[in-house]
Amino acid sequence: QVQIVESGGGLVEPGGSLRLSCVVSGVILNLYDMGWYRQAPGKQRESVANITDSMTTDYGDSVKGRFTISRDNEKNSVYLQMNNLKPEDTAVYYCKADWRGLASYWGQGTQVTVSS
Repeated sequence: QVQIVESGGGLVEPGGSLRLSCVVSGVILNLYDMGWYRQAPGKQRESVANITDSMTTDYGDSVKGRFTISRDNEKNSVYLQMNNLKPEDTAVYYCKADWRGLASYWGQGTQVTVSS
């Protein structure tokens, strides 16, 4: 059974930083492309950052230069370092595991709130 658990969210002031973690169980993580997505109230879920099984990364335009995605396959974990946070980064952040577009799994999400 695949299980994805996100953590690290919380309340932070504008300009602050958070590091999200995603722990995956039930799969061989190094076979999967991993991604972070977010969904703000009243908006569609959007891709934030992705990292492939070969460590290639890409980012949404709104987070480039501020967010960094990484993975540690030995720890079955994926991370999202978020710096210089802005109020518009407020959302529920989800971790996704994808195997060749044929199977995908989502976590339950972690809330990030950026506010003074």
